[in-house]
Amino acid sequence: MKVRYVDGRRAYYAFLAGAQEVARNREELNRINVFPVADGDTGSNMALTLNHILDEVQPAPGLHNTFRSIARASLAGARGNSGMILAQFFNGLAAEFRDQTCVTAPAFGASLARAVPYAYKAVARPVEGTMLTVMQAWADAFQELCRTSRDFADVLARSLEHARESLRRTPQQLDVLRRASVVDSGAQGFVHFLEGIAKMMQGGRLRAALKQRENVRLEAAPVEGGVSTELTARFCCEGYLSEMEMPLADVRAFLERFGNSVIVAGDAERMRFHVHTDHPERVFTALRSYGTFLQQKVDDMMRQQDALYRRRFPVALATDSIADIPGELLDHHQVHLLPLQVIVDGSPFLDRVTLVPDQLFGLLEEVKEYPTSSQPTAQQAEEWLSFLADHYASAIVLSVSSKISGTHQTLSQASERLGDASERITVVDTRLNSAAQGLLVLKAAEALESGATHDELVKLVQEWIPRTRIFVSVATFEYMVRGGRVSPLKGRLGKVLNLKPIVSLDAQGKGIAYGKAFSRRANTKKIMATVAKLHAEAPIDKYCIVHADAPGKAEEYKRRLTSLLGSPPAYVTEISPIVALNAGRGAVAVAVLQGERSP
Repeated sequence: MKVRYVDGRRAYYAFLAGAQEVARNREELNRINVFPVADGDTGSNMALTLNHILDEVQPAPGLHNTFRSIARASLAGARGNSGMILAQFFNGLAAEFRDQTCVTAPAFGASLARAVPYAYKAVARPVEGTMLTVMQAWADAFQELCRTSRDFADVLARSLEHARESLRRTPQQLDVLRRASVVDSGAQGFVHFLEGIAKMMQGGRLRAALKQRENVRLEAAPVEGGVSTELTARFCCEGYLSEMEMPLADVRAFLERFGNSVIVAGDAERMRFHVHTDHPERVFTALRSYGTFLQQKVDDMMRQQDALYRRRFPVALATDSIADIPGELLDHHQVHLLPLQVIVDGSPFLDRVTLVPDQLFGLLEEVKEYPTSSQPTAQQAEEWLSFLADHYASAIVLSVSSKISGTHQTLSQASERLGDASERITVVDTRLNSAAQGLLVLKAAEALESGATHDELVKLVQEWIPRTRIFVSVATFEYMVRGGRVSPLKGRLGKVLNLKPIVSLDAQGKGIAYGKAFSRRANTKKIMATVAKLHAEAPIDKYCIVHADAPGKAEEYKRRLTSLLGSPPAYVTEISPIVALNAGRGAVAVAVLQGERSP
C-alpha cells in the first residue's frame, strides 16, 4: 500500500508505532548506554519521553495542530540527553509544519532538512557519532530519495538503511563507543523509532498501533553487563521553565559555566534545559531570576552507577530528604535519597538538591511569599521506586512520619502501582523526622553492612523506632509564625516573654510541644537533663546533633553531650531546608537512639 501523504492523525499513529518500538528495545538501549555518561537509562529516558507525549497528545486532523501538541508535550516530558534532543527535533518539525494540514513525502523531506538544525543548535557542544549524526544522515537521505519516489513507505524504508549505516559508523566517531564495542545508545533508539514507523507504513495499517497502545508503558528494565565510565560531574539536571527573559543561546552559554553536556530546547514561552554539574543548587537558584520553574529534575549519577556497577548490598536502603544525615554517610552506605519539594514563589525546588541549607535563609529575605513544602509527586515516587526495583533484589524505604507529611502515603501508593515489583519493596513509616529519622537510617545502614537480610532489617527498624527520640530547641517563633504553624498573636507573646520552646514527636510521630524555657541556656539545660534521664533508663546507643545555621550552638551541644554520654555524636550536620522552614534560624536538635533496657 502506497502512502501518498501524512496528516495529523497519520503522524500520530506513526509516532505511536515508533514509540512502541523504542519501548520494546529499552533494555538493550540501557545496556549499551555509555555516552555521555554510562548511567544505564537512555532506553528508559527515551521511552518515558515518548510515552509522556502520547499521554498528553490527542490526534488532530491537521498536521500542524498535532505537531504543535507533540512539541509542547515533548518539552514538558523530555528526559535525559536523548529525550532533550528528540524534543527539540519535534519542536523544529512543529515550526516547519506551522501552516500545513498535510504533507507529501517531498514536502516532508524539505521540512526534515530544516528541522535537524534545531536539534543541533539545542546542544551547546554537538558531538558527531550520536543521535544528531544519525538524524542528519536520515534527513539527507529522505530528501534525496524523494527525487525518485513520492511514496512515504518506500522512501522511509530506503532512508532507514542510511540511518542504520550511520549508526554502524558511530564507534568510529566516538572513542568511548569503540572501547566499549557498542553503537551510540541514543542513535540506536532513534533508529528503533524509525523502524517502528517503517513497519507500520509498509503494513499499511496506520490505525493498528492503537490496539497495542499499552506496549509503550515503561516496565522494569534492569541493566546487566553494561560498561561503566568515569563521571565528569555528579548530577544530571533538567529544568522546565516558562516566560524566559534570557535568549536560549545565552542560556546555553550561561549553563556552560556550571558544567557540561548542556542542551537547551524550546523557546521563550517554554524552555527546557539539561546540564551535568556538581552544583545543581547553583544552577537552579541562578536561573530563577530569569523565568518561572514548572519542573525540576535531578538524577544523582554517582548513585545510579553505584546501583549499576558497584552495589554493596542486594537490598537498597532509601529515605527521603527530611532525614537529616550528612551526604558523606549517604555516599558511604549507598543510601538512595528522594527529595521533597520546597515551593518558592510558585516554583518547585528539590529539598537538599536544588535548594540547600546554606541558601535558605538568604532566600527568605528575597521571596514575596514564605515558601511552603510539598511531598514528591506520584510520578517522581513511582520512577524512583521503579529504579530501585530494577537494580536491587529488594528495597527498604524509611519515610518521614505519616503524621506530618503525605510522603509515606505517596510512596506506598507508588509501590502498589509497580505490580509484582511491589512485593520486593517495604515502605516503613518511621514516625520520625529530621535528626531522628537520619539516625535511624544510619543504624539501618550499619545493620545492612553487618549482613542483615531484608526481613531481618525491617524487624530491627520496627524495634528501633520507639527507642528513637528527638528534641529541638527553637530559637524564635518568627519562622513558625511565617509558616502558619503558630498564630501571630502567640508569636508576639512568645517574643515578649522570650519563650524558647522545645519541640518533639509523640509515639505516633505527631509534632508536640515538649517543653519551654525563658532563655536559651535554660532550654539547653532541660534538653541535657532529658538526655541524661533517658541514658539512665537505657544507655544511649547512638546520637546526633543537627542545627539551622547555628554551628556554635551545635558545637556546645557536642561538647556537653560527649562529656555526659562518654562518646562523641555519630555526626553533626545542618538540617534540610524544609525542616528549617519550620524550626527557624538558630534551632538546634538532639536525636538519640536508646539500647535495650536492662532486665
